Amino acid sequence: MRRAVALVSGHVQGVGYRWFVRGLAASAGLAGSARNLPDGRVEVVLEGEDDAVARVLGELDGPRAPGAVTGVEAREEPVQGGSGFTTE
Repeated sequence: MRRAVALVSGHVQGVGYRWFVRGLAASAGLAGSARNLPDGRVEVVLEGEDDAVARVLGELDGPRAPGAVTGVEAREEPVQGGSGFTTE
């Protein structure tokens, strides 16, 4: 199990980015959240199987991502055993 928190920068608010991430997480069976931050970034939390988390992290700035991603900063955190995926 793995938990990662990614801060996604660029033009990622108001373009359906959080819903895009929600779809990726659902198809990978991951828990977590995606929320807009006051500074214009989106915070993405992913928790689940190691390979699924890695796969979704790799898609955050992929060609299918809406908007214009200019950077993804990811860090590992202790697994918290979350369930479901929320968007804020």
